[in-house]
Amino acid sequence: MHSFRYRDGSLHCEDVELGALADAHGSPLYVYSAATIRDHYRRLDAALGELDHHIAYAVKANSNLAVLRLLAAEGADFDIVSGGELFRVTKAGGRAAGCTFAGVGKTREEIEYALREGIYCFNVESEAELRFIDRVAGELGERAPVAVRVNPNVDAGTHKYISTGKSENKFGVDFQDIEALYARAEAEMPNVALRGLQMHIGSQLTSVQPFVEAVEKVAPLAAGLKAKHGIEFFSIGGGIGIIYEDSLASGDRRWWEEGARGDARPLTVEEYASAVVPVLKPLDMKILFEPGRFIVGNAGVLISRVLYKKRGRAKTFAIVDAGMGDLIRPALYQGHHDIAPVKEPSGEAETVDIVGPICESGDFFAQDRVLPELAEGDLIALLSAGAYGFVMASNYNSRPFPAEVLVDGADAEVIRKRQSYDDLVAGEAV
Repeated sequence: MHSFRYRDGSLHCEDVELGALADAHGSPLYVYSAATIRDHYRRLDAALGELDHHIAYAVKANSNLAVLRLLAAEGADFDIVSGGELFRVTKAGGRAAGCTFAGVGKTREEIEYALREGIYCFNVESEAELRFIDRVAGELGERAPVAVRVNPNVDAGTHKYISTGKSENKFGVDFQDIEALYARAEAEMPNVALRGLQMHIGSQLTSVQPFVEAVEKVAPLAAGLKAKHGIEFFSIGGGIGIIYEDSLASGDRRWWEEGARGDARPLTVEEYASAVVPVLKPLDMKILFEPGRFIVGNAGVLISRVLYKKRGRAKTFAIVDAGMGDLIRPALYQGHHDIAPVKEPSGEAETVDIVGPICESGDFFAQDRVLPELAEGDLIALLSAGAYGFVMASNYNSRPFPAEVLVDGADAEVIRKRQSYDDLVAGEAV
């Protein structure tokens, strides 16, 4: 699953000791494993080998240029949701012609930029957006490639903030309205080219059943649109989940057994492919996949240092130098991240809250968590932080962004410098 393991008493990323990275580059510090990213991409690509398929990595999961370049070198295309993400892809050496542009609120400037760059397709989220793209393309003398995002009204069974396939979500067009919209587009919108059909039911799915239900429902629609309008692809989105709990191998977790669940297992790409490929293969169409978290989630950790221990009447707190501005998932989604001491523990366990320095009660990474006893100065690693970590970071409380490091074997490169105080106010004026 990933390349973070204890070796010689210290947690390593591939062949590099995390403690040494923190000593060299400070903390908080994001560290990513290139081997893990490559492995996850290649396994998914191989599992889908029976299909004419393209993998469009969801840039919003982790948009660092080095990560994008690594995936472009593997042959990945890209799923983008802003003009800025398109700029990042091209800056990293990715193909604009391999980008699908999603999102419910594309601006004129973004649409014009994407058309000039020659993107593969706009994933359209409403009739109003489709008509606006038609108008903008006409003004530029272009014909915009489009695919409408269908909302299949399938419950992904995930957190309400990352579920996108139900009728009450803001995403996509209702299933029963799609065919009429394609007919209107062909009859009334001469500046769009109907290239495909898209769906995405949500993120962090750990069961294959919602995927199967959605694909079985939408595949006949895709076949019908191919026959009537000549669409060339069907995108089934992303959403394959990762394991956030028990994310270290059991042999690395002996200090944690009191709180271990022991029953967590990922949805493997082999299980995923064996379920969806038989439904998709008869379509004889190009199938697009848009994974993000699956590729990079378990490929990253956030290293943080314990500043203080505070023992109150009700709780014990370990106050660390990372905060919700560095990793907001626990505060925003009630997201769980396993926490591992960088130095392999051998002592007693304690129940503790891991909290940050930001002036908000929601600034915590774990509450009432059983962990090895931590001392001031100890380093911890928040695991599975490669997706929706740095990309959602903020400067709240005027805290500089952390640095990012990419490890490849025994090599470690800084792929984003730590922000300085001067960087914090760059662009502002008194």
